[in-house]
Amino acid sequence: MRFYLGTHQPAWLSRDLGVPLLVSHRRLAGRRSLPRATGPWALDSGGFTELSLYGAWRTDARTYVAAVRRYAEEIGQLDWAAGQDWMVESDVRARTGASLRTHQHRTVANYLQLRELAPELPFIATLQGQSVADYQRCADLYERHGVDLAALPRVGVGSICRRQHSGEVEQIVHSLAGRGLRLHTFGAKVLGLARYADAVCSSDSLSWSFRGRHVPGCSPSHRSESNCVYFALAWHTRLLASLAADTGDHPEPRRPVTSLPTTKRTRAPGHGPRPHRASAPTRPATRARRERLSISDSPLAAAASRPHPTRSQP
Repeated sequence: MRFYLGTHQPAWLSRDLGVPLLVSHRRLAGRRSLPRATGPWALDSGGFTELSLYGAWRTDARTYVAAVRRYAEEIGQLDWAAGQDWMVESDVRARTGASLRTHQHRTVANYLQLRELAPELPFIATLQGQSVADYQRCADLYERHGVDLAALPRVGVGSICRRQHSGEVEQIVHSLAGRGLRLHTFGAKVLGLARYADAVCSSDSLSWSFRGRHVPGCSPSHRSESNCVYFALAWHTRLLASLAADTGDHPEPRRPVTSLPTTKRTRAPGHGPRPHRASAPTRPATRARRERLSISDSPLAAAASRPHPTRSQP
């Protein structure tokens, strides 16, 4: 299984972190220059935020296609891009004012439009629903429009992020896998993956960042760990170890890192020495702080007590 590390920082794409990344279109759109990817990554369309804020997609399909084409050419190594799908969570539907079935039809219609506009781009079809029957009906809708889901390299499973620990989502994922689909689950959590990792080809999560908001920063320049690359990589490593222990699954290993990432910042000439540098925590103290981190949502708390990667060994 390939696990994409979600990030708010597009610049991470150009760092040799050794893990596949998931970056939102909302973080890339409008940038004059784009980083060149050193490894595989995937594009999230930012649909949940878009629909929650505005109740509709403000970007039309042609504009989105142009943006994705630019990312594929300038950033490179794009595994796949999510479409402009319509999530079916109750609060999102309350914002759009449309029914669950309308959201499903709009999701399928958008995929067909994107594929027609840019058949060369790696857009994935995404299934939406709440119950097993909903997702099966959505899959049938794709099939009726001539989309052979089983022949696609990846099919997304949406609207499960907030309930991935439930038995219902486990049934949903296994029922879709039973159709021969190569699945990607959006916004995975450890408890959910422990239930159905054997039925998916890939998943992603940004939950390390939400957890990092409540962890003191590892250096004076970090108020918290919510955007710390070292915190993120340590979380990713522990998650894969936990999955291997819980399910016997062997997720895709991290690629060898040929150059270490750095957060060092240089000050402009004439601005004097960097403040408080003399009081910066030593590397051992920073390591000790990292070793207190844990993945509390993992069914195996013991996995969190394993030694974590340090800056010299990400």
